[in-house]
Amino acid sequence: MQIPFYKYQGAGNDFVMLDCRDKMWIDRKDQSTIARLCDRRFGIGADGLILLRNHPDFDFEMIYFNADGAEGSMCGNGGRCIVAFAKDLGIIKDRCLFIAVDGPHEAGIRPNGWIDLQMQDVDQIEDLPEYSFLDTGSPHVVQFVEDLDRVQVHEKGKRIREDARFAPGGTNVNFVQPTQNETLRVATFERGVEAETLACGTGVTAVALVNHLRKHSPKGKYTQAIAAKGADLEVRFNYEGATKFSDIWLCGPAEKVFKGVFN
Repeated sequence: MQIPFYKYQGAGNDFVMLDCRDKMWIDRKDQSTIARLCDRRFGIGADGLILLRNHPDFDFEMIYFNADGAEGSMCGNGGRCIVAFAKDLGIIKDRCLFIAVDGPHEAGIRPNGWIDLQMQDVDQIEDLPEYSFLDTGSPHVVQFVEDLDRVQVHEKGKRIREDARFAPGGTNVNFVQPTQNETLRVATFERGVEAETLACGTGVTAVALVNHLRKHSPKGKYTQAIAAKGADLEVRFNYEGATKFSDIWLCGPAEKVFKGVFN
């Protein structure tokens, strides 16, 4: 069988995209095939695979799989990429509402090509001296460091990801270094990929919220600049006090890299 595919990337977070409106090219349980498609040596190569399907109540449905082939939790950069994919397919114009594993998401496309994706509200953050833990559609540890360049992201991230505190599902891990201009430099170890990725959408969202909480800033609307290794991103949000955040938007570039057929 030949599977037509598209490759997209958002801030260096890359995905295999399949248009499944007319035909379901991949069975949700076919973990080995999905892992092979994502393999960087024997397949196409990607941090994850995304199916775009029809849905009676939304513009489309997003189904996300990690690079290991297992169906995953919400992927923020993947969500931005599927919006770009839907526009390229002619399904949407500059606004849309789609459904993902964690619920509905609104999105918009700016004239410069940046895609703004609304994330789910957050009202629980476990803020400890050593790290913070929260769920922004996927679970994340946020740990502040003095020198990001000296952090062994894979080794340290893997240890935290597999720590018994986060069993059975594990967690994603983000290391953060604030800069003098208040931009946050971020490096992320992603579960499912089991490696460092160039960016993580739900991860930088978690970083922005935790950073704001630790600054003890007043209630109101804020914008946080993020420097991921793959590109600059932006997180907008409304802080309602305590650990409650609403109207959260993940913003940044997303684009098609190439398309092809996989045998």
